[in-house]
Amino acid sequence: MTTPRAGSPEAHGTPGGPPALTASQVQRQTTAGRLLAAHPWTAHVALVALVLLVGAVTAALASETVRGATALGLFLPGSPVHDRVVRAWLAGALLGALVLPARNRWPLAVTAVLTGLAVLSLGVGGVLGVLGLCLAWALRAVAARHSARTAWVAGASALAVVAVGAWWWQDVGLAEVLLWSDEIPVGDRPPVQQLTGPGFSSGRRSWTVVLLLVLLLLGGLTGAGVQARRVHARDLAERYAALARERDASAALARSAERARIAREVHDVVAHSVSVMVALSDGAAAALDRAPGASRQALAELSRTGREALADMRGVLGSLQPDDEGGAAGPPVPTAPTETDLRAVVERFRSAGLPLTASGLEVALPDTAVRLAVVRIVTEGLTNVLRHAPGTPSVAVALRRGEDAVEVEVVDAGGTRAGDGGGTRRGLVGMRERAALLGGSVEAGPAGTGGWRVRVVLPAGAPGGRDRP
Repeated sequence: MTTPRAGSPEAHGTPGGPPALTASQVQRQTTAGRLLAAHPWTAHVALVALVLLVGAVTAALASETVRGATALGLFLPGSPVHDRVVRAWLAGALLGALVLPARNRWPLAVTAVLTGLAVLSLGVGGVLGVLGLCLAWALRAVAARHSARTAWVAGASALAVVAVGAWWWQDVGLAEVLLWSDEIPVGDRPPVQQLTGPGFSSGRRSWTVVLLLVLLLLGGLTGAGVQARRVHARDLAERYAALARERDASAALARSAERARIAREVHDVVAHSVSVMVALSDGAAAALDRAPGASRQALAELSRTGREALADMRGVLGSLQPDDEGGAAGPPVPTAPTETDLRAVVERFRSAGLPLTASGLEVALPDTAVRLAVVRIVTEGLTNVLRHAPGTPSVAVALRRGEDAVEVEVVDAGGTRAGDGGGTRRGLVGMRERAALLGGSVEAGPAGTGGWRVRVVLPAGAPGGRDRP
């Protein structure tokens, strides 16, 4: 199996995931394929040996063909045609074997060189030899690395040029080997006629052209198959990489959503509970001398709020480490505050010093999700009043339910003292997120009295037996 080049995209897997799948891994799964990928020179050596072997065997057949033709009187006895044919045949095999190893790097150039060698062999020796087979291998490389149009043009050009050369200069071809290579007993009688060379025969030339055409078609088709497999393997590798990127993106989105959720819950604990605790401690300190009973009540409420905040913070931190010390996954730890008593929330902020008036607290709400959202949104709105509108003369909380919606409204009359600053606006974002999860909406902005108004609309089903205030 090939090792991807360092620095390439294929060489690196996704963080925390399996290594990237490469096209070579998809394409070469057999033992022979892995061997060729690890030692590419073995393919070149095998091809060179095959060409030389076929060249030697067919050269012997060509030698017998010339002897048979001479016995028939087609060549003059003692003519140098025998040596010329055999030498040209062996030279073509040797030169083709030397050129072919470069076919993968320069397929078009190798095809052109082999075409020239074929014409030269026909012009000098009158034989094509195994150069037709070499041309088929070269065309296979062209079809495997270039477009189909380029392969067709290269194959047609090579066929046309070699066919013209064979038509004019060929002496020994496929037809001659098949007809004259067997031993022909003529005895002591002289041949019927003595020729200096076989006469022109379009039929015998056509055999060579047809054989060359078949070889080139086989080479082109097998090369196109190689390219199709390579493209398919590349598509699979790209699809695998796309799936890996999608998986990483989904994981990143999940991590981002989890961070946002934890940040929202931490904000709820810190901003809501701690703000109430600060207000309660300030009130208890102010009433310590003149109203000890109210001071003790504020301190008790401060203690209860602190304990609830501590429990909520433990739940948030528990979600960051879901496994126990032994490594086994423990039961899920709730990370969201589960208080759904709106009256208790209103009383807590009233104890913290807000001049609260509330209406509709007895309205039945559809389910726990809506009740929890209403509680958290009211808590956020009252916390904002406590922090940003201190000294406000009035705060109104109204809860209304219609046929298909629940409406919550928190309105203050504006503060008389400076607040804690502009804030991070995380609370408003959290309200919008909670409402959006239930298909609702949030409106927040200045009220006509100079204060601030938060209005939330949440969808609700028809009243039923499961509703509770």
